[in-house]
Amino acid sequence: MPTRRNFLLTGVAATAGLALPTSLHAATPRFAQIKARKASIQLAPSPYPETGIWGYGGAMPGSELRLAQGARLQRSFVNELPQASSIHWHGIRIDNAMDGVAGLTQPAVEPGQNFDYDFVVPDAGTYWYHAHNRSAEQVARGLYGALIVEESEPPDVDREQVLILDDWLLDPETAQIDPDFTSRHDRSHAGRRGNFIATNGRHDLSLDVRQNERLRLRLINAANARIFELALAGMEGWTIALDGMPLAQPKPLAETLILGPGQRADLIVDVTAAANETAHLVRIEDQEGISQVAFPVIGRAAVARCEAPAPLPRNPRMEIPGIDSAVTARLNMQGGAMGTLDAAILNGERKSFRQLVEANEFWAFNGTIGMTDTPLVEVSRGETVKLQIYNDTSFPHAMHLHGLHFREIGKDGGLGPFRDTSLMFGGETRTIAFVADAPGDWLFHCHVLSHAASGMMTWLKVT
Repeated sequence: MPTRRNFLLTGVAATAGLALPTSLHAATPRFAQIKARKASIQLAPSPYPETGIWGYGGAMPGSELRLAQGARLQRSFVNELPQASSIHWHGIRIDNAMDGVAGLTQPAVEPGQNFDYDFVVPDAGTYWYHAHNRSAEQVARGLYGALIVEESEPPDVDREQVLILDDWLLDPETAQIDPDFTSRHDRSHAGRRGNFIATNGRHDLSLDVRQNERLRLRLINAANARIFELALAGMEGWTIALDGMPLAQPKPLAETLILGPGQRADLIVDVTAAANETAHLVRIEDQEGISQVAFPVIGRAAVARCEAPAPLPRNPRMEIPGIDSAVTARLNMQGGAMGTLDAAILNGERKSFRQLVEANEFWAFNGTIGMTDTPLVEVSRGETVKLQIYNDTSFPHAMHLHGLHFREIGKDGGLGPFRDTSLMFGGETRTIAFVADAPGDWLFHCHVLSHAASGMMTWLKVT
């Protein structure tokens, strides 16, 4: 039996040239271009040589895209790489045909070809764009950038800073990216974790600030697998949005903030450190604090602190009605090292775990590895869905839902923040609820990209 993945890679590619000739094969792109190409950047400190990367516009991160809420984004993606690729606009509630999932919503864009992306950005917030074909490799090589949608009434801050957090797996002798993107260890354990951690492509990012200055920090976790645990030193802050969506009330950042792969957070922070001191965004590792970004204090912005910030304006369609009568489904995550998976369906055949190891496939959803011909859930547009997810593995997984946002249902029945990615640790059970208000085939996968590449992908159909 052909898998959903194989069917779409052949069937969609065969017909898409008829349906979208200008998008796939236009000699001259219609819009401003985003070119994916090889480049070299000084990633590791001197005297290490430059590191060869793949970047949008040859930069890493790619150029920041910034639009007003409700504006139209129009870009021609031009592929100058040796591999086929596509762009996913992570977190944007978007027309399905523009979602950028190679093999599901569009054919992969082959080397030398281009594809026109054209859509409206309905929600203000912090989002990002990244490659979505062979993602475990292409994102690890640097194919990502920030996508910022500005509110019509922005918060009252002195300035803002976009901070993209990432780690890189580099050869310690040559500073070149480790080319083994299919490592059995990475695929079966916690994913590809780097040995060189950076912010905006810098290991030593430092931003001058002033005492009592108020900043908006837009944090994006672009790492393949690393979970960032963050804290503030010399600053006091509030979380005002998660995954682009505003919280009902700013939440004081009293302890640490955890960001799984693909997740984002907006903070408002006040600089409390005195002049000639240094504040920090701190990364917690093994119970020790390490500076992720330094903020040297060079003067004073005001004599007194500002009042606590007000909430951001709400985005549209953040309510989830009809939970009591929702369509219900369940997703069991299985597999990985130290797991209980003894067999699973792979390409239509039941395989033992030993056979799965030989095939370098390690993770299953409901007993099946990878995409299936039938969706996990099929509902009509406007229906509410309640999905129970059980992480029956020894590792954390960052479950990302394309095209839709959800809320977690607490044990007391309360609803959590409106998000597109949920970080689940081993043994946890979560129930999420969402309104299927956008038609199309939507991917649901682990954003630990090595896990997605080795089985942790499924899809939902909204008719």
